[in-house]
Amino acid sequence: MRKTLREARIEVFSTCPQSSAAVDGSYLRNVVDVARWSEQAGCTGILVYTDNSQVDPWLVSHLIIQNTASLCPLVAVQPIYLHPYAVAKMVATLGSLYGRRVYLNMVAGGFKNDLTALNDTTPHDKRYQRLVEYTTIISRLLSGASPVSYQGEFYRVENLKLSPPLPQELFPGIFVSGSSEEGLAAAAAIGATAIKYPKPAHEEYQGDRPDRPGENGIRVGIIARELITEAWAVAHARFPEDRKGQLAHQLAMRVSDSVWHKQLSQMEPETEKSPYWLVPFQNYKTMCPYLVGSYDCVAEELARYIAAGYRTFILDIPPNVEELNHISHAFNRALEL
Repeated sequence: MRKTLREARIEVFSTCPQSSAAVDGSYLRNVVDVARWSEQAGCTGILVYTDNSQVDPWLVSHLIIQNTASLCPLVAVQPIYLHPYAVAKMVATLGSLYGRRVYLNMVAGGFKNDLTALNDTTPHDKRYQRLVEYTTIISRLLSGASPVSYQGEFYRVENLKLSPPLPQELFPGIFVSGSSEEGLAAAAAIGATAIKYPKPAHEEYQGDRPDRPGENGIRVGIIARELITEAWAVAHARFPEDRKGQLAHQLAMRVSDSVWHKQLSQMEPETEKSPYWLVPFQNYKTMCPYLVGSYDCVAEELARYIAAGYRTFILDIPPNVEELNHISHAFNRALEL
């Protein structure tokens, strides 16, 4: 699939397992397996989460690089964890050691309890202003514009130099959540790819272009099979309705100031006539909508997103290599359309 996607200028990322969900000391092996499956399936890279409950994403990314040949870590970066210089240094160091490109998923917020525990009381809109300053310093350091001086509301640096310098062909791709007006404005300000949690393409997009110029992407899970009945059987077996999960979702929605979280939570549930499925999200099993159906049905929905201008797709955590192969079939058919 890699060659076909590259020709269409489309990038697909899988997602790394979460350490908070690991059991029996299997996490390290699971990370390596998922990374290798993702590379085998033709993914450009793999998203690595960050929050107070997860292991360090940079150490996980180092593990991924050591166990793959070309897969690019998409590292979630939260300003309250690291100074922008530390992030630039990490990107430059991995580039110098391995010649591997790294992508950065710039995170403005997070779980409210995490932010409170870290005494980060910055309001929602201000967090995006902080993120713009933060990312601007990182980008200037990595672009070779050294020394860098910057004075903003949140960050100030003076004659800051980065060593080793990053080869410009390894300059990181930069992603930002684009589900709020503040997120879209931040993405535009720093030239980042705006990532959304999409609405049903067959209802909402129909060839419409994204509401901002530049690169745009979506975060979505996929379950596809040759027969639609088989796909839905797999979906219901993997994500059964769970009252405990529903209560956890409701609690998370009450304490979250995330725009995308509220948008998805307020959407009406779809029927099995539609490939768009929110049950995993509503039962707190994952943080994105799913597309479920036959290869052709899912491919038609993916083709609508592509026709609407979305060129980056971040998938959910794959349970096995076979699932990624099924997803590859759906993307290949979408590109044929």
